Amino acid sequence: MAARKSRVLHRSLRETPPKAVDGAGIWLTAEDGRRILDASSGAAVSCLGHQHPRVLDAIARQAAKLAYAHTAFFSSEPAEALADHLVGHEPGGLAYVYFVSGGSEAIEASIKLARQYFVERGEPQRGNFIARRQSYHGNTLGALAAGGNAWRRAPYAPLLSPAFSHVTPAFAYHERREHEQDADFVTRLAAELEAEFQRLGPDTVAAFIAEPVVGATAGCVPAPENYFRRVREICDRHGALLILDEVMCGMGRTGTTHAWEQEGVAPDIQAIAKGLGGGYQPIGAMLARAAIVDTIREGSGAFQHGHTYLGHPLACAAALEVQRIIGDENLLDHVKQRGRELEQRLIERFGNHRHVGDVRGRGLFQAIELVEDRATRTPFDPAFKLHQKIKAAAFDNGLACYPAGGTVDGRRGDHVLLAPPYIATSDDIDLIVEKLGTAVDSALRSINH
Repeated sequence: MAARKSRVLHRSLRETPPKAVDGAGIWLTAEDGRRILDASSGAAVSCLGHQHPRVLDAIARQAAKLAYAHTAFFSSEPAEALADHLVGHEPGGLAYVYFVSGGSEAIEASIKLARQYFVERGEPQRGNFIARRQSYHGNTLGALAAGGNAWRRAPYAPLLSPAFSHVTPAFAYHERREHEQDADFVTRLAAELEAEFQRLGPDTVAAFIAEPVVGATAGCVPAPENYFRRVREICDRHGALLILDEVMCGMGRTGTTHAWEQEGVAPDIQAIAKGLGGGYQPIGAMLARAAIVDTIREGSGAFQHGHTYLGHPLACAAALEVQRIIGDENLLDHVKQRGRELEQRLIERFGNHRHVGDVRGRGLFQAIELVEDRATRTPFDPAFKLHQKIKAAAFDNGLACYPAGGTVDGRRGDHVLLAPPYIATSDDIDLIVEKLGTAVDSALRSINH
């Protein structure tokens, strides 16, 4: 009998992925009974692992009371409670939150809020946004235009707004010149950003958008010291906003609630998502400073934006419980400790590997980059599709990781991202690195024959 045809449009239109039927902690179970260690929390989403009983109970309690109420008419208890939890203490000056259904929506809201803020304060000429190459900010058209992922942008280039321009990323492994120190590299990047402000006209720029630690496009790339301080200074000097995209790297993933806490700056607007709800319900959020919101409140009185599922009660209830668990179980300290262990194990396993050029990241957000030649940092031929081979070999060995291609420039380069759940143990970390090592060597043998 022929296999039943899937009517779901999957990421690959040529093959149907196996069905996940069960989850427990850091493990997922496929329909055929295979147990898969979720070493990347999906896409850095499942920060508490799978089927945490407290979160399931919170969803059930909320569902028994109220599943949905449209925000044109009502707020809800979980939305108000989650907002108080996130910004009641105004971290870095962020005082208000706008709940959406995911990261792309959070970025779209951030872009629109920045634009409306300047329109309402009498600066309608500010319609330009500066971002970075080798970044990723989401897959809706506005977010895609902001991002610098060349492969994702290419098919939709005619549809993407020219209001977005891109500068060199703070990607030291590839962008720092041979005789530059980090400080020199940062100075050069700051000069380039300043030059882009001048090219566009400083009073036409609404915001600079960046990920504090670049996620899947480049593979867990932190910026050199003082980079974001210099960026903040330039934005402030020209009256532009700083939008930080922490959809992937935020909400504890790097060891602090917000990744920007480790940079010595705070944004004017911030996007969060994945670790906010841990995958238990679709949710994202935009956080904003009071001055921005107050300008609009005292002007038109309404944010000219919206979606059907804003502030969804079930999603907010789930996210609130996820955040409470992170606090109750001191999981930020856990992320720091396990992150150090993961980094050390990766260095031990791959630090002298002839085809691993870099081990990088922060907290439980780490990556290795594969290279054909370590001395020259030359990537493998993209035709090998090495990252896909590693993913397949790892999965066959019971490991789900997050490899990607185009690391260097959108076409060349391969990396593997790891983002285990915050509840991972030391033994789990050892097993992840062991299985990844086996997969990497197996994939390399397949292309070297």
